[in-house]
Amino acid sequence: MPRIAHAVEEVLGEAIALRRDIHQHPELSFREFRTTEQIIAALQRHGLNPHRLESTGAWVDIGSGPIVLGIRADIDALPVKEETGLPYASVHDGIAHACGHDIHTAVCLGTAITLHRLLMQQTMVPVDHLDLTGRIRVIFQPAEEKLPGGSLEVIRQGVLQDVPRIIALHADPSFNVGTIGTRIGAITSATDTIRVTLTGRGGHTSRPQQTQDVVYALAQIAAQVPAILGRRIDVRSGAQLTWGHIQAGHAPNAIPATGQLAGTLRTLDVDAWDSASELLDEVIGNVAAPFGVKVQLEHIRGVPPVVNNEAEMDLIEDATRFELGSRTIELASQSMGGEDFAWMTKQVPGAMFRLGTRTPSGPTYDLHQGDYNPDERAIGVGMQIFTQAALRALVGAA
Repeated sequence: MPRIAHAVEEVLGEAIALRRDIHQHPELSFREFRTTEQIIAALQRHGLNPHRLESTGAWVDIGSGPIVLGIRADIDALPVKEETGLPYASVHDGIAHACGHDIHTAVCLGTAITLHRLLMQQTMVPVDHLDLTGRIRVIFQPAEEKLPGGSLEVIRQGVLQDVPRIIALHADPSFNVGTIGTRIGAITSATDTIRVTLTGRGGHTSRPQQTQDVVYALAQIAAQVPAILGRRIDVRSGAQLTWGHIQAGHAPNAIPATGQLAGTLRTLDVDAWDSASELLDEVIGNVAAPFGVKVQLEHIRGVPPVVNNEAEMDLIEDATRFELGSRTIELASQSMGGEDFAWMTKQVPGAMFRLGTRTPSGPTYDLHQGDYNPDERAIGVGMQIFTQAALRALVGAA
């Protein structure tokens, strides 16, 4: 296998320029019209034939023959005010690429162009002695930030049809640039929204026995249900119910007739995620029953966990070792955050790795924050890994 650092370097400037352009013009989920056009125009300039998705987003094939690998990027931004002070900071107030999707997009665009030049023009690295018959499909997916996620649209429109395996990355400011984080098995959590509404007979706080006390019932649900779930669901699943909102009443001496409780249910196990809805309904009903209140449970399914398959993770790690050395790979912790790439890994075997974006000895940022400022050198690192992984997939499928 040839090393492709030089090939990546030839394309890196264009990838960084695209990243800065879409960073300056971020677009929310399913509104990524300009972003989609910029991606398509860049691919077409290099002689590629990209295809638009029905709403926003695009995909492109590189090579010829059967598809051997899919590579996915997400392209949407967040409703977050940017606070980086960069010369290419967002021009749209209240919208920013605070999750690194501009990095993801630039990496995948650069990978597509680099692969095309390697396979079709072979101008930079001599790969003609290798049998590289096959196609790599690069997918620029919309709306990762809008549950249940734009990847379902990609699947519905048949873009994963005949894709035998797929890989992706996510920017991670907890890893230094030049390193990646990998893990076999669940790397992200299933993420659901839970809303509980209680209704009952309100009244004066001096006579609670004449009421159906929704405030006290809400308090019991808030305290008891997470603990009960911890005894009803296998602890190895990592199930976690956390409340983020509780509201009932307005006056200190009046028991209200209605109240609401809302939070998130997260789990690292697909089976636990599948069975949680029925169990949650049972547990909440049992806790609320002694108070005589009416219970309305709304369980909004989000995304399943991303479960990394061993073969695809091996592909990523082998490519990384070859290009960057074995010391660049670290163990990624499991995240309780959600990621809609999970729908794709339920469809075909796949894996996602963490791409380090922290400048060594520099400040540590967090995702979904307005000051997130990733080190752009991560783009070249991601391009090397994806391009090398694609070449290996082509060779392995020959």
